[in-house]
Amino acid sequence: MAKQPMLKFVNVGREMPEKRDADSRREDFDEIYAEFAREKAAEQSGRCSQCGVPYCQSHCPLHNNIPDWLKLTASGRLQEAYEISQATNTFPEICGRICPQDRLCEGNCVIEQSGHGTVTIGAVEKYITDTAWDEGWVEPIKPAAERPESVGIIGAGPGGLAAADFLRRAGVQVTVYDRYDRAGGLMIYGIPGFKLEKHVVTRRNDQLEAGGVTFVLNCEVGRDITFQEIRDRHDAVIIATGVYRSRDLPGPGAGAKGIVRAIDFLTASNRAVNFGDDVPEFTSGELNAQGKRVVVIGGGDTAMDCVRTSIRQGATSVKCLYRRDRANMPGSQREVANAEEEGVEFQWLTSPKGFKGDPVSGVIVQQIRLGQPDATGRQAPEIIEGSDYEEPADLVIKALGFEPEELPTLWNQPELEVTRWGTVKAEFTTGRTALPGVYAVGDIVRGASLVVWAIRDGRDTAGAILDDLTASAAVAAE
Repeated sequence: MAKQPMLKFVNVGREMPEKRDADSRREDFDEIYAEFAREKAAEQSGRCSQCGVPYCQSHCPLHNNIPDWLKLTASGRLQEAYEISQATNTFPEICGRICPQDRLCEGNCVIEQSGHGTVTIGAVEKYITDTAWDEGWVEPIKPAAERPESVGIIGAGPGGLAAADFLRRAGVQVTVYDRYDRAGGLMIYGIPGFKLEKHVVTRRNDQLEAGGVTFVLNCEVGRDITFQEIRDRHDAVIIATGVYRSRDLPGPGAGAKGIVRAIDFLTASNRAVNFGDDVPEFTSGELNAQGKRVVVIGGGDTAMDCVRTSIRQGATSVKCLYRRDRANMPGSQREVANAEEEGVEFQWLTSPKGFKGDPVSGVIVQQIRLGQPDATGRQAPEIIEGSDYEEPADLVIKALGFEPEELPTLWNQPELEVTRWGTVKAEFTTGRTALPGVYAVGDIVRGASLVVWAIRDGRDTAGAILDDLTASAAVAAE
């Protein structure tokens, strides 16, 4: 009998791939983690306990069959491991890089709860899929048979692309419309290269295009084409626009020059640094942290992207203000640790009260304590009177989260139902809206969320659309 490759967590410790030292990674926008070597990936996969109730799988939004592909990796059967991973996840190499595994699969690993340290699930997921690309195991999209129906997808982010992949493999004719000049949404222009190098996204875009997906880029619905025109062209439409409207920052002086939105700052950097685009606002310094005292306001993953980008752009100092403490921070703790290593200073329990100067020269900061729990169970921030101080700043970046745009108004579609938060009303399991043949997925339904949830929604909705198209075809044939 072959030796069991699993259950090594007792005598083999948790180990991440080698991380570049902070000094070297501050100098570029390359990913900070090296790839696992084959033997190390197998060793770490072999730590999986193969438990009867795999909480890693149940806490993954895609319900990836994690124990099985870990076991196959431990046994050296990497192609099979990739095939099982790809069966439930359209973009496993992307999730392996940017998912907050510490809050999802790894955070719920049984051996982590027992004190042995979680299996490094994300790093293995990245490794087996990158290996699949290198070895040519990633199959091109070749539908077994073509279908006559067409689906229009508005938005080329992870939800829209996941739906496009699923539908195209089933033979449906797919057209993706997006306002930007490159497909990928926030994966291209929102997430920095040190977390997700852009070729990882563009090769998936290339695969979709080679497989027959049509991309209509630089096309904004409501300006270049109407929503009704898209509905008229297709048998079904998916709204996958995401949420791009930044939450505003109140207080005296909030409109001063030098106070910018996170999405504008990150987009300018990704365009200029990763793609070599001519970005006047970056070149002029308006959206460039070089030589500046930077203050980032917010505590989520977008704030972490901003502070770490500022470091790489050559800021003289980078500080992050967050109104709660570290334990209550919504961003990944792994990202916070990486930022601290790279020289970011966190000022917990602080909030901006106003701003000095125009252009901005400082932030008036008020200190906070955590009071009684609010309706969600979290301790509510309370201002400490008389604790104000001024934090010098040449560039202030607002990273307070995103809200949906007013689609019914922008698209002249008052019948498109939205919630009181402005998100599109749709069934979570099918994406169906009240408009016949119109579906919605991802952040425009959930509010600002994770890439992995958008992929889940895209796949689920694509499945529902296939069912609906098949049922309609059967009725028409009667």
